[in-house]
Amino acid sequence: MYIVSRPKPLSDDQYQALVKEEAAVYPPGYLRFLRRIGEGTYRGWLNVQFPDRDVLKPFAEYGLWEHDEDSPITEQEIGECIVIGTTVDGDFLAVHPQTAGLLWLPRHAEHIKAISLQAREQEDEGMYALVLDGLYRQVYGISQEEAVYYEPWTGTRSHLFLRLPQGQCQLSLPELARMCQADFPPDLFIETRYACFLFYRRLGGYVRLNYAYQQEVVVFYEQDEDAQQTLAVIMQWLLSKGCETISDNNS
Repeated sequence: MYIVSRPKPLSDDQYQALVKEEAAVYPPGYLRFLRRIGEGTYRGWLNVQFPDRDVLKPFAEYGLWEHDEDSPITEQEIGECIVIGTTVDGDFLAVHPQTAGLLWLPRHAEHIKAISLQAREQEDEGMYALVLDGLYRQVYGISQEEAVYYEPWTGTRSHLFLRLPQGQCQLSLPELARMCQADFPPDLFIETRYACFLFYRRLGGYVRLNYAYQQEVVVFYEQDEDAQQTLAVIMQWLLSKGCETISDNNS
């Protein structure tokens, strides 16, 4: 698994508190994953989070999901769930003290889904990545084919937005992506029909070219000296190819 930037693991005190709390409730590898790498975003899809016992308590009264004899939990038990992940679309991944496996509470569907877990002999942080890949297959019915990467929440990540104007004799984003890959060979390369990601360890981040929007380029980077030097070089190159700066924001 490619780690985009420096991990920010749990402290020993945080880890021990979770282990003493209800370690058996959590899926295999989850606590070790947090201890070694910390909170962050897995494959641009799921936010791996510190357990949250409070976020779902109000949802027990909202009536967002239908409940029948096939429901893995009752409406009242929603408020007892512990959230351990969320997606960029607003779905919840949770556990319940009296329910085996994982619970998927979708933002745009009416039924809560129980996610079964296969028993494994050895537990480590890599196992939790396999659990999440299995979760994706069960929820969406397909597998993610792209390389596995994880973005730790460092609290020191920033990003720059650029646009590549369209017009006669202008580069397209796929052409710009190929040129960037050739001039700055990435440590990891992921390309789909929607976007291209060029990952650089010395940047502590990546360049994302958004094919879906046709013009958007975003550079994610850390704020240390080495990353700043790399950022300056890549930014100068992008501007020389016709990109225009839009804004600079923290993330």
